[in-house]
Amino acid sequence: MGNAEDISSVWIDGKKETVWNAITDANKLSHWYAPGSPWEIPNLNVGEKVFFTLMPSVHNNLTEKITMSLIIEIINPYREFSLYLDSQQMLISFKLDEENDGTRVTINSCGFNESLANLKALVEGKEIPFI
Repeated sequence: MGNAEDISSVWIDGKKETVWNAITDANKLSHWYAPGSPWEIPNLNVGEKVFFTLMPSVHNNLTEKITMSLIIEIINPYREFSLYLDSQQMLISFKLDEENDGTRVTINSCGFNESLANLKALVEGKEIPFI
């Protein structure tokens, strides 16, 4: 996955099944990943298209929404969920590992710490910190 500087990671006090659901369910993704920006996952299968609409917020400099199309590249239940963002030629990979009676989630890129803090809060039943 690269150097520690090239990843984002968080430990979550939750079972891998619960974390997996939060990562692969469009409604839950819309709640923690850029809250207010909807996801659509019509079919959770490799090769299927996924849509993400990034809405303007205090966390970005957007004046208009941006809809992105991604392709599901990897589905390894409870271990890895990867999406390819063609417009930026980038693979976004969520990897799950059991650790200390919880789950470590690692994204193969830096810059996702706020989103991962939101995921942690959602799974642990706390208030989402970055809205």
